[in-house]
Amino acid sequence: MKNILPLLMITTSLIGCSSADEATVQDEVFTNVSPENQGNFRFQVKRNTEEKKVDAFEGNEITNNINFYMRGLMQDLVSNLQYVNNTTPIAVTSFSFLDSDLEQTSLLGNQIAESLMHEIHKVGIPVLDFKVADSLRVTQQGDFISSRDFNELNANIPIRYIVTGNLVKHQGGYLVNARVVGLSSKAVVASAQSFIPAHVAKALLSSKPVTVSEDETGLVPLVQG
Repeated sequence: MKNILPLLMITTSLIGCSSADEATVQDEVFTNVSPENQGNFRFQVKRNTEEKKVDAFEGNEITNNINFYMRGLMQDLVSNLQYVNNTTPIAVTSFSFLDSDLEQTSLLGNQIAESLMHEIHKVGIPVLDFKVADSLRVTQQGDFISSRDFNELNANIPIRYIVTGNLVKHQGGYLVNARVVGLSSKAVVASAQSFIPAHVAKALLSSKPVTVSEDETGLVPLVQG
């Protein structure tokens, strides 16, 4: 009995110290809580709804960009190409969205056209850039020769065939349907299909600044209790 009594006293002391430590921790927690939130123990991060610029230009370079997929598409076109050769000039149009009136495109549709112009030229087929105007424009912003104004372009261009196509937004990316069509006969002389992953399409960045608010970035307030 004499040995048990001191042991009980030590245990009681340790429990008292532990309770005191817990109380100290709780006091520190309450000290860091703003007065208006002490009643419900809720900690919320203040949202800043001010708009800020979001720029992914300095992000990591992707392994295979859109040109990689256009090279594969061009190989498929060439594999079943008929009538087109180094004496039949060809032009390339923007790729429009299939579920539109076929007069709507995007940066992706325009870049597909630019990539295919390069790939077609590499295989030795003459490519005509019908957006080249008849006169050079020298301005304070720069010197330009290309235009999308129909009135500034030459209507008498010896185009024999057209590379055209459309895009379909698909889960995980875009389906691309491409074809070569005779401008006069409307006959399809080549066709190919491809798929551009979503991360490759999103890697194309508009030159226009994009702004979003932090409310749209998916930030979730911290709530405790």
